[in-house]
Amino acid sequence: MKVQIKMISVILMGILLVAAGCSNKSEKPEQTKEENKTITKTNFEIVEAKSFKLKNIRGIGYPGNDNALYVAANDGLKMYKDALWYETTANQHDYIGFQAVETGFIASGHPQKGTNLKDPLGLVKSTDKGETLEKLAFYGNANFHFTAASFSGDGLYVIGEQPNGQLSLGVNYSTDNGSTWKKSGLKEFNADSYGMMAIHPEAGNTLAMATRSGIYYSIDNGNTMKHITDPVMVTALTFSGDSILFSSVENDKILLKTINPSSGEQINMTFPFLDYDNPITYLAVNPKNKNQIAFTTYKNDLYQSIDGGQNWKRLLENGK
Repeated sequence: MKVQIKMISVILMGILLVAAGCSNKSEKPEQTKEENKTITKTNFEIVEAKSFKLKNIRGIGYPGNDNALYVAANDGLKMYKDALWYETTANQHDYIGFQAVETGFIASGHPQKGTNLKDPLGLVKSTDKGETLEKLAFYGNANFHFTAASFSGDGLYVIGEQPNGQLSLGVNYSTDNGSTWKKSGLKEFNADSYGMMAIHPEAGNTLAMATRSGIYYSIDNGNTMKHITDPVMVTALTFSGDSILFSSVENDKILLKTINPSSGEQINMTFPFLDYDNPITYLAVNPKNKNQIAFTTYKNDLYQSIDGGQNWKRLLENGK
């Protein structure tokens, strides 16, 4: 039992960020009009992927400008559509903090070598499936492991790991696509860690955060937080309409549940058995079709359901 708890705690150090001490080399961004232009890479195509093995999955989601499940990895994007896998032939960036939005996706991370892009990417956005990238903020100055965006595009959040001219330590949010930032007050937030954030798909002021002591919820951009679950370790979460889909680790078991933030009602979901050392790392629900659900695990397994979680199909095993 003690060995298992220690093991899962070590695993989750990569999922959670200790609130008291963070380190990310961010400087105040100085961007010119030239730098804000779209970044283009030639010879870009989306082709069927015959085989691949992912070493690191950085995020998953259902962008609104495509009918596919996107997987962001350390070597670019993989897309699953109509029972086939696809990949890009260029712009294979390490997309950290990947967020699917209605017009495409937003991410941070590191550029593919040879693309002549500054490292780190800051916050970038693509509306053409990764062919071009628009620089939103902090280009060449910061990398964000914890980002969140409303599907509608009216709320963008990052966790600042080191204060600078525009960002404060902790949770920061923007309502103008990264042009200006405000610090979330986090009133009544008592957890000792920051974790994955999720934003309501339509209401950009509604935030949920996973921590080692449960889920904190806010309807005012994180200025006031409410603890809405028992003090359990939550490893991943996402919104499904007004409800929150989340995974927790409780009594040596990995669980998948939904919670109604208003009533507190929780419903356990059926999903494939996972070993204790293979917790869920990312969750995604398609805002255009809530029956489409996907999750990844620490060991790079990927499962998807197209019937609201009644049946699941494993799409990747150990990243393959």
